[in-house]
Amino acid sequence: MTIINAIILGIVQGLTEFLPVSSSGHLVLLQKIFGITEGSLFFGTMLHVGTLIAVFVVLWKDIWAILKKLIQPLTGFIILGTIPAVIAALLLGDIIEHAFETGQFLGFCFLATSALLVIAEQLSRRASKELKKPEQMNWKDSLVIGLMQAIAIIPGISRSGATITGALSRKLDRDFAARFSFLLSIPAILGAVVLHTKDLFKDVPAETAGESIGAAAVIAGTVTAAVVGFFAIKFMLKIIREKSLYGFAVYTAVLGVLVLIDQFVTRFVF
Repeated sequence: MTIINAIILGIVQGLTEFLPVSSSGHLVLLQKIFGITEGSLFFGTMLHVGTLIAVFVVLWKDIWAILKKLIQPLTGFIILGTIPAVIAALLLGDIIEHAFETGQFLGFCFLATSALLVIAEQLSRRASKELKKPEQMNWKDSLVIGLMQAIAIIPGISRSGATITGALSRKLDRDFAARFSFLLSIPAILGAVVLHTKDLFKDVPAETAGESIGAAAVIAGTVTAAVVGFFAIKFMLKIIREKSLYGFAVYTAVLGVLVLIDQFVTRFVF
């Protein structure tokens, strides 16, 4: 992999991890286009580290408030919201791994993301006069959001899109829905990093995996993902407060159709 390719993938990871368009789906698609196979697990893990740094930088006040007082409802909601995805990953690990390797369901999942975003906007508009404040959040809200995150472990379904949809379906304030989604991404991204690192050491020495792509490319991709992720979170918080999600819905719908055309007709990539 060239440094240019690594930077492109870092940009895509940084943007799509937080914009509701599915980072995993885009990385699977671009790895297919670039023909990346060797060392992709290690590289993907480092891209996740980059986006995790971005979350900590942007939401440091929220995170510090939690760390100063760990025993509080928000901490419990984040833990509860994480559990469904953990269970899904344990039960459906082989299916998920196959989906990442083949991209078999990618087109349909992009379309599913588009549908979720349309639903999110409709739910938000209907509940605009009776939105809950952050302190009114309850365990049912957290569980619904967690179940939506569990669905998003399949590449092509946006984690942020699914969790924001879940939050809006529970009539949570749009700004808090986005912030909670990003806070919920911390254990999700940490889990992915731990899981991939475990598999990396199990399957191949870390230094070998890193060398197959190259240290410079790994560093370039990680730094790019962190920087772009920082601006993506800022942008998404502004969008969710002031604009609609319909633009993202159109994008993922078009992308889903193009992927399906290639999967079943042209076969240029798949």
